[in-house]
Amino acid sequence: MKSFRQLIMLLLLLGGFLTEQPVTQASAQEPTGTAIADMQMLNWQEKMPGVWSAVIGKPEELTYLSFAGGPPRISALEKMPTQKFPLSQQDCRGLIVNNRAVIRIPLTPAEKLYGLGLQFEGLNRRGRVFHLRVDHYSRGQERTHAPVPFYISSLGYGVLFNSARFMSIYAGVGNRKDSPNLPTIRDRNTNRNWQAQPDSDAVETCVIAEGMEVLVFAGPTPLDVVRRYNLYCGGGCLPPKWGLGFWHRMRTNATDQEVQNEVAQFNQRRFPLDVIGLEPGWHSKSYPCTYAWNEKNFPQPAAFLKSMQEQGIYINLWENPYVSPDASFYNIIKPFCGSHMVWLGMVPDYTLAPAREILTSHHGKNHLTLGVSGYKIDEVDGFDNWLWPDHAVFPSGTSAEQMRQTYGLQWQKMLTALFRKRNQRTFGQIRASNAAASAYPFVIYSDHYDHQGFVTALVNSGFAGVLWAPEIRNAKSSTEWVRRMQSVCFSHLTQLNGWANNTKPWSFLEVEDEIREVTQLRTRLLPYLYTAYAKYHFEGTPPIRAMVLEPGYHPQETVKAGELDDVNNPYAMAIRKDVTDQFMMGDCLLVAPIFTGQKNRSVILPQGKWFDFYTGDYAGSAEVITVEPPLSKIPLFVKNGGIIPMIEPANRISKLKPPVKLIVRHYGTNPGQSQLYDDDGLTFDYEQGNYCWHNLEVTKNATSELTGNHKMQSGTWKITYSPISWKFMTK
Repeated sequence: MKSFRQLIMLLLLLGGFLTEQPVTQASAQEPTGTAIADMQMLNWQEKMPGVWSAVIGKPEELTYLSFAGGPPRISALEKMPTQKFPLSQQDCRGLIVNNRAVIRIPLTPAEKLYGLGLQFEGLNRRGRVFHLRVDHYSRGQERTHAPVPFYISSLGYGVLFNSARFMSIYAGVGNRKDSPNLPTIRDRNTNRNWQAQPDSDAVETCVIAEGMEVLVFAGPTPLDVVRRYNLYCGGGCLPPKWGLGFWHRMRTNATDQEVQNEVAQFNQRRFPLDVIGLEPGWHSKSYPCTYAWNEKNFPQPAAFLKSMQEQGIYINLWENPYVSPDASFYNIIKPFCGSHMVWLGMVPDYTLAPAREILTSHHGKNHLTLGVSGYKIDEVDGFDNWLWPDHAVFPSGTSAEQMRQTYGLQWQKMLTALFRKRNQRTFGQIRASNAAASAYPFVIYSDHYDHQGFVTALVNSGFAGVLWAPEIRNAKSSTEWVRRMQSVCFSHLTQLNGWANNTKPWSFLEVEDEIREVTQLRTRLLPYLYTAYAKYHFEGTPPIRAMVLEPGYHPQETVKAGELDDVNNPYAMAIRKDVTDQFMMGDCLLVAPIFTGQKNRSVILPQGKWFDFYTGDYAGSAEVITVEPPLSKIPLFVKNGGIIPMIEPANRISKLKPPVKLIVRHYGTNPGQSQLYDDDGLTFDYEQGNYCWHNLEVTKNATSELTGNHKMQSGTWKITYSPISWKFMTK
């Protein structure tokens, strides 16, 4: 018997199944891999109500949470439903192996996973592998502008892997041989139900590091998970009111006189305009940047900015992070820069306080004191061909990959602090972000220009605690121009970027009226939108969010069995399709964009009655409807009892001075209740209580007549809106 066992071991060794280590009787009887039971159980500590943390190994000091936009909003977290730890602690395990920190979180068979950053494809992340890395363009499911390592389970919990490293996440992919939940093994040759990718019972995540922290956020609902995550990261940002208006970016080398002419044209054509963006030509030199005014294009920047302020226009400056040798502070900041350059410009290490002080001091003196209101920070997302390499060295000791993963966060944190010192709110744009960014007043944008991908990213942004806007630049037809502009007007930032083609809202004259109508609608919705962002700040509720976070919505996910194709699909992989072309904006508005080539589209209505925004007519309940809107209308629906406060059309938000007439719309036949938030729209004084919440309520009397009323709930701010009138849309 002994000699027979030795013969078997020898054959296995020759076949490559065993290592060249000495073989013993015990090692032949036990699994050669690390058993789940041998992985370390994680020791969970409740950090805040409904938020638990555990670590494996020795986590690094620099993490995503170290760049959080603010401290946890403890009072808001304490108001949320009390929850127990939502997972099996026995099955949450970690391991340090081969210089990697590995964490394993269990999954049940029916769970769906959402999130994992700003994704341009799909919704359910289960059954995929993500190698999360900041990049300027979405490549599949991994390289993206905001590869946030946070996912939300359909069972009502969320998981954040808090390591600022390149990360691999196996979202229900990869079956351990010692798992007690292995799927049934099938023979491909005889069983049509054979799967190329059998389901796994866990999410396994690894980083090349000595350790990692993981946090779990309880629900009870998926929306509660997102709220808790945002509140833990400092709450959502509350932009200034003007930031929710219409933005227009000038051509790259525009002059001050061209800007003046542009503003005059907006006025003449009765188009809203709140922000003008200046592109690279405002610099004396760019790529790399001097951060100094171009004296030829802007000979008197102070006078120019004063003129813009008088007209109610805010100015946003484009920048990239790479310092030109001709910058006035080049020699001062050079010792605090990395080993490699980008476009022959220095790459400052803004984890160092001196570097931050040098840049913000220059910006404060030369930009903010003159009247600059914000920034568009480009090229922080990276592209391997011109970014610093992964072996670059930075003076703080921060690794090149950590710098890449957090550079967008560093800029957001630095500039937000600069404006906060002046008690001045800002709203800007950024090309890269990551976890713990919800409190930063920056919107991600992209060169990626697929319309449907834009909307999918908008839907996914709410899972990640980031803001995203599908800016419009150009179009191949007037129809596409309208449909893109409608999507932009129902995103976080409404902007036309004419940097390359010098486009205007009226570039397609035949649809000028349609464009004016939707841009004015955006401004008219200001009270509703501003309240949605207030709830983002105070309660953590994303202003724009996926339908799967809406109560009563049932996900319409389809899985098509894979068809064998020896060239394109040799493993007969199944194809999953999620609904990513509709979303919720605020408490009760459902948005369903139309794409070029569509004459009609399907809309999935959640449970309860829904009504057409424009007419108040009944649209349906818990069903799929088909709509065929005119070119001038983006499909919008309001839930039964929904309340939407609006103002009259206005071309400048900054020119809205009290009293501002408010028209409160009510939809459906049910009584309804909503809130209206207001403050000065400019400063951080709301943090000292200088704000107000008003309760908007519709009641039904004995004869079933609907009556609207409002009442102040809290705060010291005298509301901007008066008089307040009611309009009952459903007859």
